[in-house]
Amino acid sequence: MPERNDRVRQPGRFAYGGLERLIHEKARLSILSSLAAHTDGLVFGDLKALCALTDGNLSRQIQQLQEAGIVEVWKGQRHNRPQTLVRLSKDGRKRFQEYISVLENVVADASSTSRRGSPAAIPDGFSPV
Repeated sequence: MPERNDRVRQPGRFAYGGLERLIHEKARLSILSSLAAHTDGLVFGDLKALCALTDGNLSRQIQQLQEAGIVEVWKGQRHNRPQTLVRLSKDGRKRFQEYISVLENVVADASSTSRRGSPAAIPDGFSPV
């Protein structure tokens, strides 16, 4: 097992810079996951139901994602009723996949830590605070 000092000499090893704050928020992560699973996009009502969001919250989250270029929004009519279709943009799909890759690293790091079992003994000279 490497010395503790060897493990902490990797600057930023656990910084996970690819976890975009915009994507990481729970409601937006839910929206993007739903859209990633439905490549043709989803109408507003279906997206609302899948993500368990209110109309206002979903509208605001979509607006933020659209302003960032992550989603595309179309307005239209179906059966004489207004419809809003939302789907991941090409860039949004790429950014979301990159985000998922970083998230997979987080899970792998956390899993390897939990497999090690109980923590090592506290070095001499340390006491609880």
